Amino acid sequence: MVDSLSDVEYPPGPSGLPLVGAMPKSILGGLEFNERMLEEYGDVVHWTDPSGDVFQLNHPDDIGHVLVHNNTNYRKGEQFQQLLGPLTGNGILNSEGEEWRRNRHLVQPAFHPDRIQTYAEMMTEETGRMLDEWSDGETRSIHEDMMELTLRIVTRALFGVDIDEYVDDIETAVNEFLPATSSLPNALLPEDVPLPSRWRMRRARETLDDVVDDIIRQKRADPGGDDVISMLLAAGDEDGQSMSEEQIRDEAITLIVAGHETTAVSLTYTTYLLAQHPEIESKLVDELELVLDNEVPTMSDLPELTYTEQVVKESMRLFPPVPGIIREAKTADEISGYTIPAGSKVLLNQWVVHRDSRWYDDPLAFEPERWTREFEQSLPSLAYFPFSAGPRRCIGDRFAMLEARLLLAMIYQNYHLELTSDRNLEVLQTITSRPKDDVSVTVRRRTE
Repeated sequence: MVDSLSDVEYPPGPSGLPLVGAMPKSILGGLEFNERMLEEYGDVVHWTDPSGDVFQLNHPDDIGHVLVHNNTNYRKGEQFQQLLGPLTGNGILNSEGEEWRRNRHLVQPAFHPDRIQTYAEMMTEETGRMLDEWSDGETRSIHEDMMELTLRIVTRALFGVDIDEYVDDIETAVNEFLPATSSLPNALLPEDVPLPSRWRMRRARETLDDVVDDIIRQKRADPGGDDVISMLLAAGDEDGQSMSEEQIRDEAITLIVAGHETTAVSLTYTTYLLAQHPEIESKLVDELELVLDNEVPTMSDLPELTYTEQVVKESMRLFPPVPGIIREAKTADEISGYTIPAGSKVLLNQWVVHRDSRWYDDPLAFEPERWTREFEQSLPSLAYFPFSAGPRRCIGDRFAMLEARLLLAMIYQNYHLELTSDRNLEVLQTITSRPKDDVSVTVRRRTE
């Protein structure tokens, strides 16, 4: 390790401007910027922004070092808090250290494997409810449909409430907040500078506060339920201390946002890819007909729906719902021979790694068949990490994979989806990889 920062030998990277460094390039360049960093500079890339040093790590071994092997030296960090904190507060996505461990322990029972099984029927019921509203030949916004469907599922499964009266408010809040996180002025200017993006972010949080406060009131009036809110209201830690109202609200909003946004995005991209590859859709439908025989899928069917799972995995490889992870070094570290000074930001991009030809033949091709057991065993462990890895791995990964497979199966049992436009899909890099424009499809009912 070096004796002082003056001795640091930085890896190659893009040049920047005085004061702001390469931040404008990185924000305005989006995911293409991150891809170009690997192409031009290799596995470890360095630039600066107003907060200091930034390192983009592109090799699975280095990513594993940060997320798994030396994870205690890396926290979410200031930039992550600035981006997501205004919406999710101090929920399990944002909290650190002992507070994070305590709160994750309290939320964890909702995602126990035995509990996950009980959610399957809710997922298929809500999907059937959505499909009953579709009409043969009509044009629909598939992203809007997936957002509403997954929102209904997560609130019913985790909170035990039907959110008919809240749907529009929640969707409006999320749709206002997430695009605002990619605002360049928001990233560059001090937090006390009033900006339209920051006003939208505050309004979104206020809207979600009102929704969750109403749900909490319902649960206080009727205690003893086995949903997440009821468990949090009743929970105490080993010292007998209960969670504050604000903390319960933060956890609830975190679960609402993270629990439906990522799966909705994933399903949107999956339908987009299947519409472009009719031979893959045909193979998927053949499996559904063989395994399900026109019956509603259940948890017990999933082991036989192997190609369905391959389709989901390949979609999340090409279009990872969360395109990148950010961490901040607590103390100086060394990665691939380079010093990572304390306080440096470290970027770990699923989008870049998942499209790297070193790990994936023909990496831009949509090939679900690649996901054999042998192939997965041959991959470096962090060459595929749609749900992150290590102690901070997504708490809802099983929930999300169950949901994606069941929903995909029901949709394609009943409908063929045709894109209304052949233009390439542009991705808006926010906390998630949302489609920049609407994804419109014409739905065609399958004949028996």
